[in-house]
Amino acid sequence: MVILGIVLLLTGAALLVAEAHLPTYGVLGVAGLASLVAGGVVAVEASGGGLALVLVVGLVLALIAGVALAAVVRGAAKVARRPAHTGGEGIVGHVGVVRHELEPVGQVFIDGALWRARPAWDEGGLREGDPVVVEQINGLTLSVRRAEEWELQP
Repeated sequence: MVILGIVLLLTGAALLVAEAHLPTYGVLGVAGLASLVAGGVVAVEASGGGLALVLVVGLVLALIAGVALAAVVRGAAKVARRPAHTGGEGIVGHVGVVRHELEPVGQVFIDGALWRARPAWDEGGLREGDPVVVEQINGLTLSVRRAEEWELQP
């Protein structure tokens, strides 16, 4: 029976580690927490511990594993809410300069690269040299608008 408790403890620890590395949103973590507590209780009870010791070990394991699981899930949720910083989605909001007039499609220079672009709204013709801000991206074509004064400040 002690062996079963040790196996459950190791399984619980492995599930908690897997939760930290896989996007399961707490599912593996809860299973690991349950396995860890059950393993500790079974191991202590099988080795002759009294009811008080079994309860203390179970509560301590549940508290420690619960805090670790909460920290992992909180960190994963924080990372999931962050906006993209690379790729097409990461360029939204960046300021660039028109290189070829946007009538209806032209080119803008943003972050060291030339992009196809079209006006986000009927802007009345964005000319070469006009500062623009990326509103959205459709495939490889940007939708841009004229930059406001406050957006041009460094």
